[in-house]
Amino acid sequence: MKRARRPEVRLPPLGPWRDAALEPDGDYDGVEFRGVGLAGQDGGGARFLECALTDCALDETRLTRARFLDCEVTAPRGVGTQLAEATLRDVLLREPRLGGAQLHGAVLERVVISGGKIDYPNLRAARLRDVVFDGCVLVEPDFAGARLERVEFHDCALKGADFGRATLTDVDLRGAAPLEIARGVEGLAGATISTDQLLDLAPVLAAQWGIRVVG
Repeated sequence: MKRARRPEVRLPPLGPWRDAALEPDGDYDGVEFRGVGLAGQDGGGARFLECALTDCALDETRLTRARFLDCEVTAPRGVGTQLAEATLRDVLLREPRLGGAQLHGAVLERVVISGGKIDYPNLRAARLRDVVFDGCVLVEPDFAGARLERVEFHDCALKGADFGRATLTDVDLRGAAPLEIARGVEGLAGATISTDQLLDLAPVLAAQWGIRVVG
């Protein structure tokens, strides 16, 4: 099984963000966003290159088709953040507190998500390559129709996940505890799990295959 390649983010000296609001299709290069409220703002199509976002509010922030390249994002918080079709490449995401983040159709490549909790993330039809979930809690993540390649889960809680019609290649789920699959257990083909996880998933697998277990 091939391991995920982790990002190597080395930020240059950053300048503070001084604008009043994000701009659609804006260009942010070497900017530090620290403790700012971006709730409800529209940064759709914007490019963030070698930026740091720390302790920012992202409630219903529109970042559709935005690009985050060589960035560090620390302690973001918000509900309904719009990241559909966004690109995250070489990104370190630490201690997120997000609910209902919309990432359908997004591309995540060389991304590490460490700590924090993400409730109901929508990753339908997303593409994840070289992504590591480390010490975080994912509640009802929706991976339906997504493509996952070299994705690892370390010391994570994966609750009520949907893998329907997903395609998995070199995906390591052994560090997910609990590993709860609500739908799409057939989509786990291509993943690696532990013996204990197999036993925990036995009722779901039996139901999928139409096996009746008695006694």
